[in-house]
This record gives sequence, C-alpha cells and structure tokens, in this order.
Amino acid sequence: MRSDKVFEALHTLQNRYMLCQIASKATRKFHKPNTRIQDTTNDVLNRISDNERANVMADPVNAKDAQRRAA
Repeated sequence: MRSDKVFEALHTLQNRYMLCQIASKATRKFHKPNTRIQDTTNDVLNRISDNERANVMADPVNAKDAQRRAA
C-alpha cells in the first residue's frame, strides 16, 4: 500500500511538507510516457525510503535549468 511507502519515506525525511514537495518533483522528473503515474509515484517513494537524507536532498547541477524549462 502507498501509505506504507509514505511512512517508510518519512524515516528519511521527517518533514511531511518537504516529502510531498520532493516526491512530486521527482515524480514529474522520472515519469515516462505510456506508464501509470501511480507506478512512478510508488517508485519515487521507494527510492526516497531506500536512500539516506543527504542523498535525497542533494540537488543536481542543472536542476535550476530544468525548473525554468518546466515553468
């Protein structure tokens, strides 16, 4: 269930607002056409729960450029 995945991800990020922000941005970034958005969201939550906090919070070098294009 997704609620289990959320609770596991909360062990990595204690702030629920930050978890929602990171999960939504990562879902948009990792989503592939012709796949279900639910599967992508579950995959993102699994990635967050499997990683350390420092790895999740690290910004890629061109994150600002990607956000400009998305806006």
